[in-house]
Amino acid sequence: MTVEAPEHGIPGHLVAFVGALRTHGVAVGPGETVDAAEVITALDLLRRTEFREGLAAALLRRSGQRQVFDTLFDLYFPPALGAATGSIEVPRDGEGGPVDVDRLRDLLADLLRDGDEERLRELARAAVDALGTAGATGTGVQGMNTQPSWSAYQALRLMSPETLLAQIMAALSQPGDDAFTDEVRRREIRDRIARFRQLVQDEVRRRTAEQRGRDQVAKTAVPKQAEQVEFLSAYAEQLAQLRRTVHPLARRLAARLAVRRKHAKRGQLDMRRTLRRSMSTGGVPMKPAYRTRRPGRPELVILCDVSGSVAGFSHFTLLLVQALREQFSKVRVFAFVEKTDEVTHLFEPGAELSGVMQRVLREADLTAFDGHSDYGHALGSFAEHWGEAITSKTSLLILGDARTNYRDPNLTALRRMIGVARHAHWLNPEPRRQWGTGDSAATRYADVIPMHECRTAGQLADVVEALLPV
Repeated sequence: MTVEAPEHGIPGHLVAFVGALRTHGVAVGPGETVDAAEVITALDLLRRTEFREGLAAALLRRSGQRQVFDTLFDLYFPPALGAATGSIEVPRDGEGGPVDVDRLRDLLADLLRDGDEERLRELARAAVDALGTAGATGTGVQGMNTQPSWSAYQALRLMSPETLLAQIMAALSQPGDDAFTDEVRRREIRDRIARFRQLVQDEVRRRTAEQRGRDQVAKTAVPKQAEQVEFLSAYAEQLAQLRRTVHPLARRLAARLAVRRKHAKRGQLDMRRTLRRSMSTGGVPMKPAYRTRRPGRPELVILCDVSGSVAGFSHFTLLLVQALREQFSKVRVFAFVEKTDEVTHLFEPGAELSGVMQRVLREADLTAFDGHSDYGHALGSFAEHWGEAITSKTSLLILGDARTNYRDPNLTALRRMIGVARHAHWLNPEPRRQWGTGDSAATRYADVIPMHECRTAGQLADVVEALLPV
């Protein structure tokens, strides 16, 4: 392994690495940085796995940060520099001829069968060097030198490692193997193939960073942490990851609320009791007396848009509220698209929540005409059929992007609901700069009800923590 020699020495390189972690949302303080410096002095930098784990132990304090750390570690402490070097050579047709793809695939199949990761890593580097070049080095326009660009897609398309599964399974099969043994072996080979694909992608990222600069590559290569992923642009895998963060996020919120309650047990200053208490000492010293605070858990009513454009946001928010259910004396949930319907029973304690949004869309009466969002009609529908759900003890929470498809926003119904509720807030997953654009009635609603931008799980946690009762 070769470790990159930093321009300003290891300490400066570590500071740059820590700065990159902070840029990508990993909170690293001076204490963690000092610990990391101690790790560097204690470990052999050439033992890369131990070095990686030592820095991770020193710098990371929360779950969900490891993928960001590993990607940046590979950029700032790459395993090699320049072209591939190693014992594995890519098979070619003759001296300096084109790559013999069939022989290369046979070599890859042998290494995947044996599971030798170090040799697979060497093959990934050699294959990227031979097959992953998307451009040629030479003289370009006006005599300017052009450099090759690197493509993991091109290298993997030519090798097609996923198509080697049957060949590897045939080589590993033994007389008397049963179906269970075959399935275990098949999963193991699939994992090795997935790992090889990742090795190729890592090598392409390393070579690209050498050309374009690691900071430039980091802008697109470093994955966002789950709490930084925007609800409206998240794809299925990211939404699944977000759902897995619900309970850890709820635990952190509950812990912070416990601290707040501990420091908020006292009520307002009781001036009469304070003066009477001080009479025995002539007013010096004066010991303040406070009224006993008897906070009650409020009721919560949630109105959530479950149309396709904001379904991911509504689903995550409802799961978070479900996880924090003990903070409220009663929770009622209402979903809407064109009409509103109550779906509280789908979120009762012990309910299966894995497919809850599909059940909401399937079982609730939400559409009337064309199936497009109609906030005005939905607010009117709620006021007509469930208006009594909002009382002076109720905290009202509305979830949605406020895009009304140019229909009447029905501000009158919203004002009546807010006038009765104890608190009312609107959580909007769109960026604030988009409020009021196109068919968005967000600015009009924001004149009536406090509206909060909640594009990510991190923003949502901050808003929910501020809104939850103390």
